[in-house]
Amino acid sequence: MFLIVAKYLIPKGYRGMAVFPFIIAKYDFDKTNEVFVNHEKIHLRQQLELLVIPFFVWYFLEYLIRLIQYKNGALAYRNISFEREAYTKERDLNYLKNRSFFQFLHYIKSK
Repeated sequence: MFLIVAKYLIPKGYRGMAVFPFIIAKYDFDKTNEVFVNHEKIHLRQQLELLVIPFFVWYFLEYLIRLIQYKNGALAYRNISFEREAYTKERDLNYLKNRSFFQFLHYIKSK
């Protein structure tokens, strides 16, 4: 994993993103934010499980489905299964040590 700060690579309204093997942060202070880094590390693990490219295809398709479902971009983003897992577990700094494969599947069901 490589953590870099690249303010202009991050879309407006977001603080960071994971693109295997990189975590890209918008702000320098997020490099030491354990919760932020853990959230992005969860995405790196998800990407590895799906062999990176299929992760992004699934992510985009699920976003489109959620957008149709919720008719709200922010709500659609927060309900993508990958994001639901990452937001739910981001504060558990030991989560990745015990995480089973394909845990994001538990978060597919709509709220």
